[in-house]
Amino acid sequence: MSRDRPFDDFPDLDDYSGSLPSFGGGGSVPGPFVLLVGLLACLALAWYARPWIQPLVYGLYTSPGFVLVASLTLALLAVLVARSGGVPGRFTVRTVLAAGFVAFLVVSAVGGWYAGATLSAETTGEGKRTTTLDESDPTSPRIVTRSVADRYASNTLQTPRYRVDAGDITVYNGTPYWSYALAPDGVRNRYTLAQSGTVLVDLTEQNADVETYPAEIDAGIGTAWYNNYDWRLKKQGEYLANYHDPFMVIDPRTDEQYVAVPYTTPEFHWLPVPYTTPKWGGVALLDANGSVEILSPTEAREHPALREQKLYPFSLAREKVAATKYRNGILNTFPVVGSHRGEIELAEVPGEGNEQPFFVLSADGPRYVVAVEPYGDAQGLREVWTVNPRSGTYERFVPNESLVGARKATDFVRQDADLSRLAWGSFPPAEPVPIVVDGRLWWAVRIVPNDGSGVSYVAFVNARTTDVRAFSTTEGVERFLRSNASVSGTVSAGDADDASAAANASANTGAGASAGAGGGEGSSAADSAGGEGIVVERVNENGTVVETVVIGPNESVRIVRSSDDGTNGTSGTNGTNDTGTATNGRLPPIDRPPLLASTVRPSSDEPRS
Repeated sequence: MSRDRPFDDFPDLDDYSGSLPSFGGGGSVPGPFVLLVGLLACLALAWYARPWIQPLVYGLYTSPGFVLVASLTLALLAVLVARSGGVPGRFTVRTVLAAGFVAFLVVSAVGGWYAGATLSAETTGEGKRTTTLDESDPTSPRIVTRSVADRYASNTLQTPRYRVDAGDITVYNGTPYWSYALAPDGVRNRYTLAQSGTVLVDLTEQNADVETYPAEIDAGIGTAWYNNYDWRLKKQGEYLANYHDPFMVIDPRTDEQYVAVPYTTPEFHWLPVPYTTPKWGGVALLDANGSVEILSPTEAREHPALREQKLYPFSLAREKVAATKYRNGILNTFPVVGSHRGEIELAEVPGEGNEQPFFVLSADGPRYVVAVEPYGDAQGLREVWTVNPRSGTYERFVPNESLVGARKATDFVRQDADLSRLAWGSFPPAEPVPIVVDGRLWWAVRIVPNDGSGVSYVAFVNARTTDVRAFSTTEGVERFLRSNASVSGTVSAGDADDASAAANASANTGAGASAGAGGGEGSSAADSAGGEGIVVERVNENGTVVETVVIGPNESVRIVRSSDDGTNGTSGTNGTNDTGTATNGRLPPIDRPPLLASTVRPSSDEPRS
């Protein structure tokens, strides 16, 4: 048998005297009518199942390089068949297919590089460079991490046939929440029940604050395909679109519930090779009855149910910021031959189940924040990108001084004198988020147990001075965000003496100091105490504040400690206890590591670092 003509030894069908396979017992080839019916049945099945094959169709649609190479390969095989007058040899076929595969790899790689460079040019061209970052909203701090919210939502669930699914951020009545679909639990329930509502976990409260809003969602999340949002979208919505993670929306005016799904569409580019880049297409919105609305970005911003919501896809923001590494050219990013001049990379952040960008509420509205570091081993902060999640506009903040990055900020948290006593293997730092307090950049780091049972501390790391402030309550976090302590990071010697004198005066008189006793910039703490009163600080031996508590004008402070014989020593606001009188406004140390002392200061004084 010839290697080039593998089918020469096959018998000629003209000489074949046997019978063809029987179809239905008739012993004859199906007629045109049967073939047509079979073809129509296949098309009907494909049409019904089109949501299942949509990823494949969309993948081919957004891969013009693959379509081009495949078309050229088949065309070449057809030419060879025509020239040879029959089926080409096995070696020839394998050579053509191997060449096509290599061409596909080359076109895919080059297309990927050019797609990144195109996104980089778009992002840096559209993104406005700014010298400042928006101040953080002190009334809506980001405290609860994704893993903790998952635990809170599951722990408070009281419905045996349902579970929480698809955690994402939503905004309800101006407050950000982690939202979850109340999805059927178990195989049988998945096929017989619909989504039963929404669970909201307050993102701004350290303790579990969970609310359940019941409602039957016809095309929901976590259900069988026939009553699932994804099936409904791909049958009634845009078919050639990439749908991103869904999230629940509750209209505060009517309490109607919706499933919102941001989506992207491809933009085609043809030179030097065919490739596509993603573009924000809008938001698909499904109401409780399963009706689908496909909204453009402008229509989504104007929709009454979406007035407070984030609309821009998280993953698109991440992809576009990451693509800015190509700002100095593609070759600049190559290993060995690339110089890596000005190249960036997204900062790797600890925290289970979540990654950049992070959603925060600033004084100017909601924002996504993405911190980037220089390429390589450097861990300083290179840039902070902010994205308006409603309009999709980008801004780039480039610091004019050396600032620590996200990864290094978690190291300074571990090195803090108080927090270093924690077992970091069981309490890892998570989600370092850049925030701005009084014009200064801080890293807000959450300290979360491995099991996600709660947020133990929120530590703030000054990106310039690396000072660390840690708080174990929501009130402490909010007071820090309202304060101006970040301007200097520490209290100067003169301010400390004034604060101590004011604290002594307050303690000796039994009344709170006036709001102006400690200077004007610290008045926000006094505001939270009603304009009078004192603030009790728990500090360690080196003066680092661990926690602060505001004492109102009609309240007093009593400090009780246990002695070796089981009796208690008590002190009121006069600054005395069983061991003597406080010196310079500071009460004697309480022997209970790691919180070693308490300091009473006027509520109008600046918080101390």
